[in-house]
Amino acid sequence: MKTIKLFIIAILFFTVSSTKAQVSVDVNIGTPNVNVHVGTPPPPPAPAPVPVWGPVGYDEVEYYYLPDIQVYYDIRLAQYIYFGNGKWIRSRYLPSHCRNYDLYHGYKVVLTDYHGHTPYAYYNTHKVKYYKGYKGKPQKSRGEYQVRYDDHDHHDNDNHNDHHGNDHHDNHGEKGHNGKGKH
Repeated sequence: MKTIKLFIIAILFFTVSSTKAQVSVDVNIGTPNVNVHVGTPPPPPAPAPVPVWGPVGYDEVEYYYLPDIQVYYDIRLAQYIYFGNGKWIRSRYLPSHCRNYDLYHGYKVVLTDYHGHTPYAYYNTHKVKYYKGYKGKPQKSRGEYQVRYDDHDHHDNDNHNDHHGNDHHDNHGEKGHNGKGKH
């Protein structure tokens, strides 16, 4: 009987000691949680789709430079990069002073030779080489011109007039389409 009691006490002792060994406290103040993967790393996130206003024929590039508004576009992250408030800003949207810019008809310089994260490191070169109004070889956008909601709200009358049999190209020149040009 004494052996059974010792056996039970020994089992309880090992159970309690192994339970204590499994308890841990992890305190991280001001440090982000980091997921550690053992084995095969997770796949990279799927690339953002190339914008429909982007030029045809450049599926593998990472950046466009828009010389008319001096803004970069990061295709992978679907972000505009522009200088404001003394620093380079990344945003899903164009800056407010460029909101009426026609992405479909504005010229896009395709940066085929840059593969980093800061294309603006070459901004001084780009703004001289690709000045405002720069036009290289002709480009065709991947998709048809889309009226953005804010364009439709602000230019509703322009759109109605253009849908009544007018020839858009003769009336609006190279920069316009459906009454939309660089404003």
